Amino acid sequence: MKKKGFTHRGNERKIRLSDDLLWGIHPVYEALEQEAERITEVILVKDRKGGKREEIIERARLAGIKTSFVSSLRLIGEDASQVRHQGVVAKISQTSLLPFEELLEKFTGLAENGVNPRIIVLDSLQDPHNLGAIIRSAHASGMNGVLLTRERSAPLGGTAAKSAAGAMSHIDICQVTNLANSLQALKKAGAWVFGAVKDAAAQSLYETDLALPACIVVGSEGQGIRPLVRKQCDFLISIPMEGQLDSLNSSVAAGVIMFEMLRQRMGR
Repeated sequence: MKKKGFTHRGNERKIRLSDDLLWGIHPVYEALEQEAERITEVILVKDRKGGKREEIIERARLAGIKTSFVSSLRLIGEDASQVRHQGVVAKISQTSLLPFEELLEKFTGLAENGVNPRIIVLDSLQDPHNLGAIIRSAHASGMNGVLLTRERSAPLGGTAAKSAAGAMSHIDICQVTNLANSLQALKKAGAWVFGAVKDAAAQSLYETDLALPACIVVGSEGQGIRPLVRKQCDFLISIPMEGQLDSLNSSVAAGVIMFEMLRQRMGR
């Protein structure tokens, strides 16, 4: 039986060497022991044995960290030939990640105290520059958290951190495996879910009451919001535009919506 959260691949995995990587059995084991909340993925070459490897797998499983098994693993880039990864590599976030249970608890607490919490939700956003820019705008517009997918999401590494310009350490960021289920839990806690789309049938952003306990869902750069996630949206909203283009960059669209939320909140 396939364990939940584990990805099995039969092909070679190539990873570019960067500051966002940690490699080797002992360094990865120690990172899981000391700062598991910063690890976003552990990648191991399958069919290798060793007690420490099994402990790494078990620690990653208990921490809910995505764990991938590959037939072979190759680091590429400058000085990559000097790296001895021992068949174990971990991807490290530039900031600590908040468990979903804690994000939900904070959301519930704010709502119960009469504060309308606001979360920006990123469905499979894959450009780290856009991800960082959205986190920066989220902090500047007073959002209470950022919720993003664990799969098919840009890494919270150096590129995103640079675009975020320091905002990563000032706002709660949470990654989840099943975004649709997470939105369901937030709705039970009182959240209204708004999906940002470019459909003509969607209601205008400027005719929508956003001064509510709210989650704003922004989809990936190419595909938009996935169908199962879209089903969790209570309302679909769009940004009125003029000119020849029919869509905005995801980070620009998210910024427009978040600052409209702030404008409505300050107006009240």
